[in-house]
Amino acid sequence: MLSRGSVKERRAGIWPWSRRAEPARSQAEYISYGPDYDEPDARDAREWLDEQLAPKSKPRTRWWWIKRGLLVCLAVFLLLLAWLAITAPLSKSLQPIAPPQLTLLAADGTPIARNGAIVDQPVQVSELPPHVIQPFIAIEDRRFYSHWGVDPRGVARALWSNITTGRTQGGSTITQQLAKFTFLTPEQNLTRKAREALIAFWLEAWLSKDEILERYLSNAYFGDNVYGLRAASMHYFYRKPENLKPEQAAMLAGLLQAPSRLAPTDNPKLAEKRMRMVMRAMVEAGYLTQAQANALPTPRVDVRTKNDLPTGTYFADWALPEARLHSGVSYSSQTVRTTLDSRLQAAARRAIERAPLGDAQVALVAMRTNGEVVAMIGGTDYAKSPFNRATQARRQPGSTFKTFVWLAALEEGWEPDDRISNQPIEQGSYRPRNAGGRYSETITLADAFAQSSNVAAVRLWGEVGDKAVIDAARELGVTSPLASGDPSLALGTSTMTLMELTAAYAGIAANDFPVKPTAIKAEEPGWLETWFDGRSSLSESEHADMEAMLRQAVNRGTGRAATLNGPNFGKTGTSQDNRDALFVGYAGDLVVGVWIGNDDNTPLNGVYGGGLPAQIWKDFMQQALGERAAPQRPRPTPTPDPSGPVQQLDLPDLGTIPLGDGNATIGVQNGGAVISGDIQGVPVDLRIDEQGVRINADPRNRERPVAQATPTATP
Repeated sequence: MLSRGSVKERRAGIWPWSRRAEPARSQAEYISYGPDYDEPDARDAREWLDEQLAPKSKPRTRWWWIKRGLLVCLAVFLLLLAWLAITAPLSKSLQPIAPPQLTLLAADGTPIARNGAIVDQPVQVSELPPHVIQPFIAIEDRRFYSHWGVDPRGVARALWSNITTGRTQGGSTITQQLAKFTFLTPEQNLTRKAREALIAFWLEAWLSKDEILERYLSNAYFGDNVYGLRAASMHYFYRKPENLKPEQAAMLAGLLQAPSRLAPTDNPKLAEKRMRMVMRAMVEAGYLTQAQANALPTPRVDVRTKNDLPTGTYFADWALPEARLHSGVSYSSQTVRTTLDSRLQAAARRAIERAPLGDAQVALVAMRTNGEVVAMIGGTDYAKSPFNRATQARRQPGSTFKTFVWLAALEEGWEPDDRISNQPIEQGSYRPRNAGGRYSETITLADAFAQSSNVAAVRLWGEVGDKAVIDAARELGVTSPLASGDPSLALGTSTMTLMELTAAYAGIAANDFPVKPTAIKAEEPGWLETWFDGRSSLSESEHADMEAMLRQAVNRGTGRAATLNGPNFGKTGTSQDNRDALFVGYAGDLVVGVWIGNDDNTPLNGVYGGGLPAQIWKDFMQQALGERAAPQRPRPTPTPDPSGPVQQLDLPDLGTIPLGDGNATIGVQNGGAVISGDIQGVPVDLRIDEQGVRINADPRNRERPVAQATPTATP
């Protein structure tokens, strides 16, 4: 017998639905009627009781398994639909698979580069004659209008051909091909083929057969950088696809197997052979009789489009992604006007060509203070090396980085006249030296910047802290990694691009930063946008002090080779072991950076920032600002004009003009210039005209001609 008290206590302690636990009682209050639960028989009874009280599970019927299976299938189907909607949106099949041709124009409208594929508007199957559609159906997918995206017969036929002949034969339908070149990569594996089949079913479920065929013909590649039937028919035969002849349509259909190899512009015999194969397929499909196929001639190619522009330049390669964003998605060729200034680009090229670079490479970037890039040189020869050293190469900026150190000091309250030690650094692991070994007890910040003192820069970096220096660079738009806690940062050991560095100086010039370099003309921001654009500026005194030191660095510092007639501001830079030489500065509305170095990072031979880079900068600026006219090209020898010489009608009769306070005058007589005066009382006329220089020193008659003077050599 079970003890009643013991059973009640066990239930209260074991089962959670017990209302309350009985209070503990002493052993004397219980009357034992049998063995306790701790004995073996009691444990068996307890297990039996638990089994009786446990909920009975119903057996799982076949219908239960069917419902669960349907739910799993539904979940998989919904996930598959979501995956297809994301990875294969139907709208994507309406877009060109290759970026359309884009022509970049300079600011004055001069074409500078053309890049992209030749595409045109999509075709409409309802507007195409049957003899244009039939060749594509016959050679690519004869059962196109009867299968559901994947043709088992075609797959079996291709598999059998691959096994028996050893030649690879495709079994993809037109729908699968559309799925492949629209949504998938060209890799060859079973996973991609499975995805191709799924997307084909997806397209067949949502699009009609004619819609699938239209999108296929409008995006297929036909060789010669031409995509789509409309563009191909215009390119090869100068005809609209609606007006193609049967033999022309057959040749175009044959190109789809290997467009680059079969293009009739390069391989006319292979293109003709493939066209005959297409015609045999049309005969087998019942579209032509053998007699009709034999009667069709080989079409004559009529290519009239000619691309006389380069596909890329240093500037065009950099500007193209931004231009694509502005042009949008379209099937038509487009033109985009850039900020490149043709005159300034020519000036940059002349300045580079005149520089004795040897085997070194060079880069130049010129931009307005608002970031509009007007000239760019990314290397000595784009054809030999399209790598853009102005936008892609990350090199040490050298002492041009000191501008950020001094700017951080100005923001911390330092003044240009404050003094700092210019003695050699004898303690610590980093002990830089000044160029030429020039030191002094102390030096003002302005003189230290002009002379590019390395020890003063490191000490100033220590005074203001590396965080302030890095923050100053970041505010001006520098995004490259900058070494924290490294004193060599003050000397420009952290790498960055020339474009990035020049844009930072543009921010100083405009006192509005950061400046974002752009190849497309920047829109003027609205008054509301200026409040929330996140831009910053220096205080009036900080900006004036920084510009004063930048000007001093050019006029009486290390950048004297870049001195102009007007106000100019800049800083030289030379990295460790003369591996990089730079000059970055601005004058007027132009901010220009110049870099010279070797691609293998070997030291330069005798080149430093205040030398050749500063000279190139000055040469470019003089041409850009009009301080020195660019050398004119020699004029061609004039040819006789049957209508006779042209008389100058725009030269007024000026008479004589006095020169100075004496009796000397200058005038125009008979198409020449005459300078008249007295030498020790003797009248002298100097005449300059087409015959050369003549001197009349006869005091009795000034009009009497004299012998022509011997020309002197131009110094």
